[in-house]
Parts: sequence; structure tokens; C-alpha cells
Amino acid sequence: QVQLVESGGGLVQAGDSLRLPCTSSGRAFSTYAMGWFCQPPGQEREFVAAIGWSGVPAYYADSVKGRFTISRDNAKNIAYLQMNSLKPEDTAVYYCASGPVLRTTGSAYPYWGQGTQVTVSS
Repeated sequence: QVQLVESGGGLVQAGDSLRLPCTSSGRAFSTYAMGWFCQPPGQEREFVAAIGWSGVPAYYADSVKGRFTISRDNAKNIAYLQMNSLKPEDTAVYYCASGPVLRTTGSAYPYWGQGTQVTVSS
């Protein structure tokens, strides 16, 4: 069983940065792909970024390319989403997800965290 816990969310201003850690329990972390997804208010869940078990490859949604970076530390069982140049439209609940296959679709990931709220004010 894999348990994921996100943290690092909060209220920031446009242009600020945040780093979201996702801590995983379970021995499978280093062999599983990790994904980040978000759900803006009143909208469906969207893909943000994903990374392979070794740290490569990494995929990004077009809306975050050049601003967000996904990374992982397999020794610490932590994945990160570094969010720079935040915009009000980035406001959402952000979820990390884990699974054996690297995909950009949420249905491919069997394990999910509880989410962390990111609010970006203008």
C-alpha cells in the first residue's frame, strides 16, 4: 500500500513561488512514476506534470512549461513540484499521484494524496 501526503500549499501573490513536497510511504516509491494534477474551482482535474521513476523523462502541461519543475528524491521518498511565476489561474487544489506506469492521465495512477490548496492572488 502506498500513502501520499502533499504539503506546501498556501496563499501567495502573482509572481511568487511555491514548492510542493509529496511524501510517500511504502517501498515502491523508487520504482513508480509520480504525477501532479490540479483541480481549479468548479473545474475538472487537470494534468500538471509527471516524472519517471528514475527522474526522467518529465512531462508538463503546456500551461506550466517553463514555470513549473517536477523532481524527485528517491532516497527520501519525496517528489516535488516547484512552482515559479505563479498566476491567479494556477489557483487550484494540487494532488500528487503515484503508479507503476508514467502517464499524463489521472486514471493511470492508483494512488493519490489528499491534496493541498494553492491560491494565487492578483
